[in-house]
Amino acid sequence: MAVKMRLTRLGDKKAPFYRIVVADSRVSRDGKYIDLIGTYNPLTNPEEIKIDAEKANTWIRNGAQPTETVKALLVKAGVTESSKKSN
Repeated sequence: MAVKMRLTRLGDKKAPFYRIVVADSRVSRDGKYIDLIGTYNPLTNPEEIKIDAEKANTWIRNGAQPTETVKALLVKAGVTESSKKSN
């Protein structure tokens, strides 16, 4: 089972609100998830990012792969450090 950390969308039309979840990669975007680790609200100024750092680091240590967007949010929230790819 491939486990990913990704966003699931909530909120109204043109007013998105996201949960950061750990889910099986085969499940649909807004489907069943294993664990809720945080929220992301892009409409506030500045963007509101709330992440449980302990849960996020535990899942990363256990092999969960964050998507590119979630990886960027983890860096912004100070949970992980950025790792730039070298050519």
